Amino acid sequence: MEALLKVMPKSIKTGLIAMDDYERNNMQEIRLRVDKPLILKIRAQEYGLNERGCCKLEQGMVVTRQVLTDILHYMSDFSLYALEDELRQGFMTLEGGHRVGLVGRVVLENNQIKTLRSISGMNIRIAREVIGCSVKVMPYIVGRDKVHHTLIVSPPGCGKTTLLRDIVYQLSEGFKGYGPYTVGVVDERSEIAACYQGVPQNHLGMRTDVLDGCPKVEGMRMLLRSMAPQVIAVDEIGKSEDYDALREILSAGVSLLCTVHGRDEEECLRRPYLKEVLEKGLFERMIILSNRQGPCTVEAVLDGTKGMKRLG
Repeated sequence: MEALLKVMPKSIKTGLIAMDDYERNNMQEIRLRVDKPLILKIRAQEYGLNERGCCKLEQGMVVTRQVLTDILHYMSDFSLYALEDELRQGFMTLEGGHRVGLVGRVVLENNQIKTLRSISGMNIRIAREVIGCSVKVMPYIVGRDKVHHTLIVSPPGCGKTTLLRDIVYQLSEGFKGYGPYTVGVVDERSEIAACYQGVPQNHLGMRTDVLDGCPKVEGMRMLLRSMAPQVIAVDEIGKSEDYDALREILSAGVSLLCTVHGRDEEECLRRPYLKEVLEKGLFERMIILSNRQGPCTVEAVLDGTKGMKRLG
């Protein structure tokens, strides 16, 4: 929380400090919108915030434009010009790995987004590492002589990036006699490594190389050409060009770890590009997640080479 408190005005800082340990440790998001109540998301439930801590929404503070301006000033060390790149892409990463999404008036230049002005809302996603959360699925991913191509499937907010991050860590450090492996991560949206000033804030292991803020397709090819990875990890595949790059990586003998939005394998098979990849058995393992017992609840581990036979 220390890094988060550094960028908060006194009115919010006082309330966050007053929260109890359970609330702080389970807080997922802080949403701020001009002239609307501040909303805390804690274990998928919404709460307000006042000087005494967590409260009902109607009892909490209302966000003013000045509050958002103050937070931006603290984030930029009072130099908004330093945030131009982050404003252009609509998010930034704080020390500690917390990710801040931004909305406001978009300024265009030559039909390209130049920056954001008049910031009207923020979504601060609290960085949560869960070291060891992948231990139960690791035996299905690592084999005697390789890492299986693995696809993690889950709806938003069910922990697919958290699980992917820990799989990368376990492979990079070595898992129960398997590995260690050299891993390349293409972190297009700065969510896996949560780099701050180029340095990963999350634990990804000593043998992991990160391309931060790099488009997936270009990043996978860059890693393949320059860093000799044994494993490449990317988050949230979906576009047709993503699958073209995946085929290229697969043909190079590099193991792939990917995530995709979805509830189950049936939903994945309804997407044309993904269906083709799955029906050919290119992903040897599919891990289905839900939020039934909290983030990273593993509903099934499927063998993609045997018609989605259930392994666990």
